[in-house]
Amino acid sequence: MTTADDLIALVRAYNPRTNEQMLRDAYAFGAEMHDGQFRHSGEPYFTHPVAVTVILAEQQMDDATLVTALLHDTIEDTKASFAEVEKLFSREIADLVDGVTKLTNLQLTSTQTKQAENFRKLFMATSRDLRVTLVKLADRLHNMRTIKSMRPEKQAQKSHETMEIFAPLAGRMGMQWMREELEDLAFRVLNPEGRNSIIRRFITLQRETGDVVQKITADMRHELDKAGVTAEVMGRAKKPYSIWRKMQEKEQSFSRLSDIYGFRIVTATEADCYRVLGAIHQRWRAVPGRFKDYISQPKSNGYRSIHTTVSGRDGKRVEVQIRTREMHEVAETGVAAHWSYKNGERVENRFAVDPVEWINKLTERLDDDQDHEEFLEAVKLEMYTDQVFCFTPKGDVIKLPRGATPIDFAYAIHTRIGSAIVGAKVDGLRVPLWTRLKNGQSVEAITAEGQTPQATWMDIAVTGRAKTAIRKSLKEEDRERFIKLGQELARVAFENVGKKATDKALRTAAKALAIESVDEMLSRLGSAEISGRYVVGAIYPDLMEKEGEVVAEHRAVVGLAPDQQHHRAACCQPVPGERIMGITFRGQGVVVHAIDCDALADYEDQPERWIDLQWQEGVHAAINGVTLDMTITNDAGVLGRICTLIGEQSANISNLKFIERKPDYYRLMMDIDVRDAEHFHRVQTALEAESNVSSIGRHRDPGLASAGRVAT
Repeated sequence: MTTADDLIALVRAYNPRTNEQMLRDAYAFGAEMHDGQFRHSGEPYFTHPVAVTVILAEQQMDDATLVTALLHDTIEDTKASFAEVEKLFSREIADLVDGVTKLTNLQLTSTQTKQAENFRKLFMATSRDLRVTLVKLADRLHNMRTIKSMRPEKQAQKSHETMEIFAPLAGRMGMQWMREELEDLAFRVLNPEGRNSIIRRFITLQRETGDVVQKITADMRHELDKAGVTAEVMGRAKKPYSIWRKMQEKEQSFSRLSDIYGFRIVTATEADCYRVLGAIHQRWRAVPGRFKDYISQPKSNGYRSIHTTVSGRDGKRVEVQIRTREMHEVAETGVAAHWSYKNGERVENRFAVDPVEWINKLTERLDDDQDHEEFLEAVKLEMYTDQVFCFTPKGDVIKLPRGATPIDFAYAIHTRIGSAIVGAKVDGLRVPLWTRLKNGQSVEAITAEGQTPQATWMDIAVTGRAKTAIRKSLKEEDRERFIKLGQELARVAFENVGKKATDKALRTAAKALAIESVDEMLSRLGSAEISGRYVVGAIYPDLMEKEGEVVAEHRAVVGLAPDQQHHRAACCQPVPGERIMGITFRGQGVVVHAIDCDALADYEDQPERWIDLQWQEGVHAAINGVTLDMTITNDAGVLGRICTLIGEQSANISNLKFIERKPDYYRLMMDIDVRDAEHFHRVQTALEAESNVSSIGRHRDPGLASAGRVAT
């Protein structure tokens, strides 16, 4: 483990004015608080905070961030309190440690709604002090470096979380080196065979061709010497995950993948960057469409560089990045550049852009009442995509995510223009609305009076702003349909308690619920914003308390005609409590699908067959079959304990099928009968808590969707 003296020596190398005593005090306090605690590997727990601090010291961070790293687990995992940290160190450090603790406690791998809530909290916390996130990223990096000591299922969980959230967040903050390492460490866990195959192919390639990187680097240095440009040339093979991702995106094998080598040329001045570009293009042929000038059009995180791809030695494509030393520092450290010290002084880098501005803009734009799914969608779009820059006919620059369309462009200008767009011109030529825009194009939105957003636009638009506006407009158009469905739901809900949904009863309910009109209440009821029980309970609360009768199977679904029969789709196995949609089949009645069922896409061009449905409120019988996909350890009595657990949750096992039998584990499909979504969740939670269950998930089979096959 790095000692206090070693750590201080590392810090003093870039910050001779560091508060050495504060670092020693924090080191001693952290060691005392974590005394007797151990990691999964058996090492003393305090080795972890020290390793996190070293990672941040290597980024030349300030003293407050380093002390926070040493203490980041004390408030959460030891007897230390916020007040004690504040008294011994400072309010600033106590707030930072508390911020890291709060981020650590966010459960970022739960349901999508929960994940969206946590994203919102994460960004709100980040906007207060970015160093909280820097410590958390370093914490995650060290945990991923030492992940082998965790249980396999925990490794998979942490790796998915890293790939989904922390790696893109590091990239968005400009810390590309950290993003690449986090992705590669997660890739090592999630797909070890895929990663090993890429490494094996690299070894074979090197054996056949020699050290290509060294040869191309020497060629580039020779060309720069001829051009009289002083610059540093660095080359490397790309990370296994980066290559794997390119293989998946381009659907190419390793042998056909060309640009697996990357080179960076660091110059003294901006003018030298363009001189280097000229020398490279004179010597090697540029690959069309692979040139990007991020110096004249920087990325939103401050990244500046010239990117070009050329056909190098033996025709191999190589990617070249050209930048100045200042640009390189921002590209390497990203947001950490804001806190970096050299010779005891804060370093001012004119190219560094504070990502707090991006976070603040994001949180300001997303209203508090926006639904969680929309918030998560917008956040991921902001985090996971690069940007393209397009121009209006007047020359104004519009920033958009890569893959954006004229619809996104129009909404970026104004919601009114986006809603009225009927066509677009790109560089003077008429193009379809689904055209993907590219850097530097001039775009003109063509509008028409009376045009309204179309449902198909949801599949074309990619920005959160456009999707939110389209979704809002479609909801308004659906208002009449929701009102009609709400009337039917209200009628059934009142009949369940022996009452009638008269006009006066509905007006009274709307007034009691403080809803401005009956139509508004019915619209909310039809769109599932409120429930029938909620409406009836506003007038007859006592009758609601007596509810408990089991809903008959033929009355389980609301929204069908009196003579229509319904069946649950075998592909998605919807259960009460989940949002549903019906598809009509001649001679079979209506097949009920979960709203997120992939099979619904097959009927997009047949809207006349779609029916809005709702589950009847109340207690349902445990007759709804759901298939579980489980992997369990091959030990005596495990299957018996699992069956007992399911029985204890009042669920019935209707079928059991073994898929794989291995010496150390079994994989099986188990059909269980449950009442509703909540009942199923309780069963799944109980099984997840069983130590002999390695993995568990709900099995859905799109192959069973053909010809409206129904669940048994």
